[in-house]
Amino acid sequence: MTVASVSMPEELLDRIDEFADEHGYTGRSEVLREAARNLMGEFEDKKLEDRDLLGIVTVLFDYETSNAEERMMQLRHEYDRLVVSNFHSHVGDHQCMELFILEGGLDDISTFVGKVRATQRTTTVDYSVTPMDVKVT
Repeated sequence: MTVASVSMPEELLDRIDEFADEHGYTGRSEVLREAARNLMGEFEDKKLEDRDLLGIVTVLFDYETSNAEERMMQLRHEYDRLVVSNFHSHVGDHQCMELFILEGGLDDISTFVGKVRATQRTTTVDYSVTPMDVKVT
């Protein structure tokens, strides 16, 4: 198996090690392989292809130690055809929450979420995708 070097904060590495111990993984490599497979498989759901989707993306970041707020605004403008609504709020003592509501196809939403996730110093990025053509019976 090929060895890959990954840089991450010490506290995240500690959390990965604790997670591996608590959940019976053989080590951090096994945790990271599973996480990578899950991340790459998130948007490969064939049932979502060629459908109009509603995406909700929630981002948390520390406003005192991060330029994430500026990056969120850049993405909001760059993807103005995809982002139908955006909400910003201060939560806690030093955190901001950015909420994006998206309408579009799987590829566009996937690209947007990837760019949000790639933003440095975000605390949490969470999202959900729902088909807009679901019929209620």
